[in-house]
Amino acid sequence: MARRRLARRQSMTKRVHSIAVIAGDGIGKEVIPAGIAALEAAMRGTGAELSFTELPWGCEYYGQCGRMMDRDGFERLATFDAIYLGAIGSPTVPDHIAVWDLLLPLRQRFQQYVNLRPMRLLPGLSSPLANRGPADIDMICVRENSEGEYAGLGGRLHVGTPHEVAEQTGLFTRHGIERIVRYGFETASRRPRQLLASATKSNALRHSMVLWDEVTESVAAAYPSVTLRKYHVDALAARMISHPQTLDVIVCSNLFGDILTDIGSALSGSLGIAPGANINPERDYPSMFEPIHGSAPDIAGKGVANPIGAIWAGAQMLDHLGHRDAHDRVVGAIERVIASGRSRTPDLGGQGTTRELGDAISSEI
Repeated sequence: MARRRLARRQSMTKRVHSIAVIAGDGIGKEVIPAGIAALEAAMRGTGAELSFTELPWGCEYYGQCGRMMDRDGFERLATFDAIYLGAIGSPTVPDHIAVWDLLLPLRQRFQQYVNLRPMRLLPGLSSPLANRGPADIDMICVRENSEGEYAGLGGRLHVGTPHEVAEQTGLFTRHGIERIVRYGFETASRRPRQLLASATKSNALRHSMVLWDEVTESVAAAYPSVTLRKYHVDALAARMISHPQTLDVIVCSNLFGDILTDIGSALSGSLGIAPGANINPERDYPSMFEPIHGSAPDIAGKGVANPIGAIWAGAQMLDHLGHRDAHDRVVGAIERVIASGRSRTPDLGGQGTTRELGDAISSEI
């Protein structure tokens, strides 16, 4: 692993970056091609390029092979510089199988403990919140991604009987909390407002969230320039709606972040524009980049899915690989196309197709 780690850390200076592509299920197969086209456009003239390897894993693969990915899937993926994921999920495969046989094991095995999700209202889009503009909704969520409520601990007894019992256990470690909170402070310290909101529920969760609060306070001492505010997660959800302009960076546990970022993307105009990065900051393993919208089986195959979340997630991947300028070109193109009103998909109030919107962004790049 030491050799892989060195190679991955050197990948920022590579001429060719190796990318594993798992388009997955549903609209993932429609938005990822648009994302690849935009990334290739952004990398032209940079002196570096992306080499994509498509892997046919997901629920369709499960139907054929009884597995969500190959038996040596982890070993194969560990050789890449990054993973580009479309969506996982299908009505034909129970959600707990789809998620626990591919998505969450990847995040945990590869120590992708940072889930980074921007939540911005882009110029030209309307928020469901009245009288709110882009200056009011500009947040980023730093979500713990490897333990917490999604650690997978627990079980069921006496299944199918009147005495059936289910136990789901959250796992919180001082190490896990400290590293995600520190990442949250680092993120806040680089943003103009330098505000960090910590989502907790220590009034009711007297063990896990009390530890969360204690560790957060101890880390705060190293970041005097960042203003820390603690919110119970229910109050924070309400604040995102009533006073979004008071929030900047949010740091939270796995479950809390999963919920809050769906609220944030809805406030930003559509779930279809929201990107997500699953990051291993130490680069011991590849990081994974995906839109957060899921497989959306209700519109899969219709060619109307919004590709912006996938394209923006790809931009996050470029940034992680050391190409901040290319990231900025992609995000700038998204902003200009949205502001112009061109080729909007139905979720944005238009009649455009996935391909039309993707082509417009690639052309703008």
